[in-house]
Amino acid sequence: MFAAFGLFPLIYTAFVSLYRVELQTPGEMEWRGLGNYTALFGDEYFWTSLRNTFTIGVLSTVPQLVMALGLAHLLNYRMRGRTFLRTAVLLPYATSVAAATLVFAQLFGRDFGLINYALGLVGIDPVDWQNGTVASQIAVSTVVIWRWTGYNALIYLAGMQSIPHELYEAAAMDGASRWRQFFHVTLPGLRPTIVFTVIVSTIGATQLFGEPLLLEGSISGGISHQYQTLGLYMYEQGWGFFHLGRAAAIAWVMFLLIVVIVGANALIARRRSRKEAGR
Repeated sequence: MFAAFGLFPLIYTAFVSLYRVELQTPGEMEWRGLGNYTALFGDEYFWTSLRNTFTIGVLSTVPQLVMALGLAHLLNYRMRGRTFLRTAVLLPYATSVAAATLVFAQLFGRDFGLINYALGLVGIDPVDWQNGTVASQIAVSTVVIWRWTGYNALIYLAGMQSIPHELYEAAAMDGASRWRQFFHVTLPGLRPTIVFTVIVSTIGATQLFGEPLLLEGSISGGISHQYQTLGLYMYEQGWGFFHLGRAAAIAWVMFLLIVVIVGANALIARRRSRKEAGR
């Protein structure tokens, strides 16, 4: 199964990236070597999409994980309707990305959107959420945050429940408040879980496609490509301009980028664990 649906597509994509292949004539392949990659690195829109992927990833991942951590901390306490709340936080994740993005596109509408209406009530001028660079990236990030915060909250909640309760009892006997218990007991116990969610969220941000595509319905990511991600750029090259070879090169650049980011996160986490173990 892995060889058929994982390894073979990976190797074949690397093979195609070395050729000039057009969607209209996929059987005609012309050797280019690294030509697709050099053309890619010379395209200003590639660097724009790479920068957009990074900024949208930061805007969506950091608030998302912070909110998920706080939400999990609240759900970890005994309260009425705790089971219902734990189920409810997962509903955005179960919602179709197309349906969610289309709803948010209406909310962020420039003339009749609910967000601009609320801003007008406090004296703020309407924001062009789909054409402004920062505004459109915030709009895309909001959809991502809404969909994935509950999912990560349940992962954090599972990690919190694996922390021995005796540690909290000992901290309480020493006079530690709930905040001190959270910073000195919960967070250290959740470190492997936090590393996992950071890595998974980083991979998801690098592959972001559905939300920016459906926000305006354009594969170019806005008039000036202001929120075009690497996923959208690859789709535009392969199915918009019919350059399958270049699209394959973009896919491999994304793959190598993910490997580098995940490796860096793992290396930082390992060094920190060794440093703490040596104390």
